[in-house]
Amino acid sequence: MKCPRCVQRIHRAAASCPHCGFTLADADARFGAEEVHIRSLTDSAGILRRGDRPRVEAAMEKITRRFPQLFVAIYTGSLGEVANIRQFGFWLLNRSAFEDVPVQKPNEAGILITIDPESKAAGMVFGYLLDPFLEESDTFDCLSRAHAYWLEGRYADGIVRVLHHLDGILCKRSRQARRDPEHFQRKVVLPAQMGDLVRRIRAGHHPSPEEQETEEVRR
Repeated sequence: MKCPRCVQRIHRAAASCPHCGFTLADADARFGAEEVHIRSLTDSAGILRRGDRPRVEAAMEKITRRFPQLFVAIYTGSLGEVANIRQFGFWLLNRSAFEDVPVQKPNEAGILITIDPESKAAGMVFGYLLDPFLEESDTFDCLSRAHAYWLEGRYADGIVRVLHHLDGILCKRSRQARRDPEHFQRKVVLPAQMGDLVRRIRAGHHPSPEEQETEEVRR
């Protein structure tokens, strides 16, 4: 993974970024340490026009029907000059309790797309359960599909394009995993070995002071 602050490559099991020292506590200091209750499609910036929401939700549901073990979430909002969208997305996926996502789906199985129309920035983060199937280059490819649409203010069209490309990538990796399951199994690192990438907030887990002191860098 890459550090949400300095964007240097780090190991997921690192207690902090070895390059800049970033931890989740730094994101909490910037955005807050409380649980955030939102829906999987939260348009705080109001960029979706009338009739856009059903199209976007249909594209989101298409992925979750095909891959019921994961979920997709989208957040739009004006984050302000101090916000870095990579750090914000990392923090939001850690801290969110998605009200319309079944509790048996942990945030570790989530893919979060964040859009800030004011700063014209977008980002995509995913939980560690997606590690065997997604890479950061995949998220860049997905977001690049929407660039031209978002420049024109056609946010729903861009989001649908992102989700369509994401669906294609997941389908491709799923086929590869069926052909060579051992290759993908070797890429899986269990939480007990590396610590939770994203806490199971929705399941009601709250870390002890000792856990907070050893907080791990999470996506």
